[in-house]
Amino acid sequence: MTPADQRILLDLVDLDRRILVAESTRKNPPQAARIAELTAQKQGQSQELSQRLGARDDVALELSRLESDVKVAAARRQRDQERVATASDPKQAVAFESEIAALTKRLSDLEDAQLVIMERLEEAETAVNEQKAVIDVTNEEGARLTAEARELISKMTSELDELARDRAAVVGRIPEALAKQYDRVGAGLLTRNTCGACNMVLNATDLQEVRATSVHEIANCPSCGAIMVRTEESGL
Repeated sequence: MTPADQRILLDLVDLDRRILVAESTRKNPPQAARIAELTAQKQGQSQELSQRLGARDDVALELSRLESDVKVAAARRQRDQERVATASDPKQAVAFESEIAALTKRLSDLEDAQLVIMERLEEAETAVNEQKAVIDVTNEEGARLTAEARELISKMTSELDELARDRAAVVGRIPEALAKQYDRVGAGLLTRNTCGACNMVLNATDLQEVRATSVHEIANCPSCGAIMVRTEESGL
């Protein structure tokens, strides 16, 4: 294994690092955490919207029933007013007039209640619209982040394809045995007395063994077993 072959391993180390980063980014883009938060957030917001819709519908139903009561009371009063105009019996006329007065009072009370309920319905409708606006904001952010994540995933996929081609080309430049050994144990630059693969500091005895190892032979880290690539930076 020539020193030049061993140095090529550093290119593989760099490519594998970049591949690892790209693969991690593709599987878990930085937007993923926020998208998950928004998904959970929207679930709570949707539940809140359902409650507000239910409250609004209850008020609308109450108003509908009250409007029906108003129509019934108004129709009865109209009928009694017509009967008063044609009544020939004074007692009967008085009875109709008494009922008309009662119905007029009831209509006034119903209309007052109707106004109150209409105000409640308006407030309930406003609450629904406000919650819909909150959900729209969540949806917009979610859609934007999802689009960004998809674009990034596509970019990382293309980058991984390119890195795989580059790696294959680099592997083709070194002996097969060296490539297989690298795949098993990895490699790192030996910088002075530190293994670049595991960042462990070699003791004096280990360094002496490395110095005694021919540059045409593989020197493995005593801690992690990785191939220690020796260059001018190794300080041996």
